[in-house]
Amino acid sequence: MTQDDIDIIGKNVKDMYGTFMGKVVGTITDIDGSIQSVGIDCGSQGLQQIQYEQLVAQNDVVIYIPKWRLDSQRLIREKQLTLRRLKALIDIVSENDDMKADAEIIHEKYKSKLVSLDETESQIKAKLEARLTELDEQTKSAKMLLFDAKVQFKSNEISETTFETVKSCTNEVIEHVTHETAEISNVKSRIADLELEVQEITAPPQQHIQESAVSYLETSEPQQTVQTILPEAPTDPITTTIPSEPIEAEAMPIPEPPTLSEVSATFPEPPQQVTQETPKENDDDWLARMEAQ
Repeated sequence: MTQDDIDIIGKNVKDMYGTFMGKVVGTITDIDGSIQSVGIDCGSQGLQQIQYEQLVAQNDVVIYIPKWRLDSQRLIREKQLTLRRLKALIDIVSENDDMKADAEIIHEKYKSKLVSLDETESQIKAKLEARLTELDEQTKSAKMLLFDAKVQFKSNEISETTFETVKSCTNEVIEHVTHETAEISNVKSRIADLELEVQEITAPPQQHIQESAVSYLETSEPQQTVQTILPEAPTDPITTTIPSEPIEAEAMPIPEPPTLSEVSATFPEPPQQVTQETPKENDDDWLARMEAQ
């Protein structure tokens, strides 16, 4: 244990976003004197043991670094180094084919390293999602406190000074949560980019696929040539049965067109209007009967 390690005892602890956590009470050391963990008095949460690698001493305060941040940084660093070595190995083999057998052993070693890093990556992703859920709950709680304080202020239960204090504290909490959420999103995007690089470097080269496609087209060309040949016309003469005697068709007389007089004679005349007339003799009989009376 060095003098700097002893100086952290009694100092306040804050997270890397500025939130107060507690005060350093003491340390637990290994047989060689190196610090394993640090005891921090967190008030109502009790005494918590934090790994020493998660603490950084800065002036009169100790900064706490979340575990997810350390694990994700370690994963990204190891994966980037493994990918760089794989690319270098591929370049060496492409320049000298004689070293392919020797490079195969190292290549399998790096591939197994990537597999183990994938398992660690899945665990880190689960931690990141769990932390995002916690941060979302903290944001909801802070907003609820601010809204309730506003209601109390409007109902004249608290003073304006108290309301402004609550507003300042809750906004500070929301700001810290927003910064941590943005950093988690950045880490997730960097991990996703590394996944794409791993897929590109471990995927089979496209050259082999193109060669196989070309070979397939070359073998299928004769078949296409045969199919495009059209059948030849038959050379044997075509014999048809011709009747010995010609068939004569009975001549039918062609009717002559009707003349103008025939057309006018056969055309019907329009009907004429018939007017009904009352006979006069009926009138005379009526007058005779009247005179007789």
